[in-house]
Amino acid sequence: MRCLIFSRIKRCCSKLLGKSQPEAEQIHRVVIPREQHSVSRKQICEPALKVLYRLHRSGYQAFLVGGGVRDLLLGKSPKDFDVATDARPETVRKLFRNCRLIGKRFRLAHILFGREVIEVATFRGHHSNGTNPQHSKQSDEGMLLRDNVYGDIEEDAQRRDFTINALYYDISDYSIHDFCGGLHDLEARRIELIGDPETRYREDPVRMLRAIRFACKLDMQITERTRAPIHPLRELLREIPAARMFEEANKLFLSGHGVATLAMLRDYDLFRQLFPQTEAAFEDPEYGPDFQRFVDLSLADTDKRVAEDKQVNPAFMFAALLWGPLQLAAKAIQAQGEFNEYDSYQCAMNDVLERQLTTISIPRRFTAIVRDIWSLQLRMPQRNGKKAYRLLEHNKFRAGFDFLALRARIDGELTPLVQWWDTFREADKRQQGAMVREVSGGTRRNFRRPRRRTPRRKPSGAAQQ
Repeated sequence: MRCLIFSRIKRCCSKLLGKSQPEAEQIHRVVIPREQHSVSRKQICEPALKVLYRLHRSGYQAFLVGGGVRDLLLGKSPKDFDVATDARPETVRKLFRNCRLIGKRFRLAHILFGREVIEVATFRGHHSNGTNPQHSKQSDEGMLLRDNVYGDIEEDAQRRDFTINALYYDISDYSIHDFCGGLHDLEARRIELIGDPETRYREDPVRMLRAIRFACKLDMQITERTRAPIHPLRELLREIPAARMFEEANKLFLSGHGVATLAMLRDYDLFRQLFPQTEAAFEDPEYGPDFQRFVDLSLADTDKRVAEDKQVNPAFMFAALLWGPLQLAAKAIQAQGEFNEYDSYQCAMNDVLERQLTTISIPRRFTAIVRDIWSLQLRMPQRNGKKAYRLLEHNKFRAGFDFLALRARIDGELTPLVQWWDTFREADKRQQGAMVREVSGGTRRNFRRPRRRTPRRKPSGAAQQ
């Protein structure tokens, strides 16, 4: 079926596909009827279908667009479905009581179905059509500060980032509309920007990260014209709000292709723009090689969990990526001779996290977990007395233990400690007691609760003397 789709595209677009990219950006709509493509309504989630049908029945155009269409054509299961329409955001809100409008820079409608969210965007137009600064605004460097100029579907297709994301599934007749040769690029397995790459990267520097992410996720190649401006424009990423970069970091490293993504980000020198301290630690001649192996192992474990559809926590990823900077910072502070090891680590935690927040705004609920994971690395070697029992009851013990086990895969001296904790957490109370007595020197005095002495009452006669 996929071969039929692509052969149909070649017949309809032979002239278009033979042109250079700038010439091909002129709109040439290709419509693939239902019987000639593999996308079925059965593959689309029920909430997305409800949104598409209600918009259509209300007299508006309604298309499934972007990654949902792309992944279905590739035989993958999309994680979310986005909708494009000619209805304005305020109109969408009137049609759906479970709708909320979000964003100032890019106005969107989110329609809520329990925990599932269907994102609805109004067709975007060219900025040359917008004269109101409340609707369209760019910085002196060309970055889009406000992007709410509306247009038709042809203009919307030209405004999208990559050709493979400019594919539209029409709910009115179940056809697929291709305006920019996206189906051809899917077949060729290439990532191609729509429009002039430098202009598009200046409009939104995050597109550089998206190019890397899609190349790794879809196992595709970035074309020469699309990748050429990335390195010269890489520092534009520092202009992106830190809060937005948090979401992008999660997409990059928690989507199941973290190892490949890290390698490609470093090849283009983009990783430094996100994690400058981590990149500096990688480059440390003494500590860097082991730390890089540690991060690769961490991301490989995360990729495996994603593949097995297991839950992943951003906090663990940030704890691993910033572990090297923490080690180097704590070592430098302790070398000054003013603090002991524990206090040096506490100061280093504050410093490393504060520096990282300037590029990626990690929410406090995650930085708190990062601190717990790091603190447990200092506490877990201390198992005498009641300390082992208290640590086992810590609500982040499992995350701390997994982090310790990850460290042991690089530093073999930690393996006995990992084995001890692994046995201790599975042992019964009698075995745990024996294990604690062994590390406490065989004495029970260190872990038994002292008896409370009751003061003796003096005789009443003695008080009168």
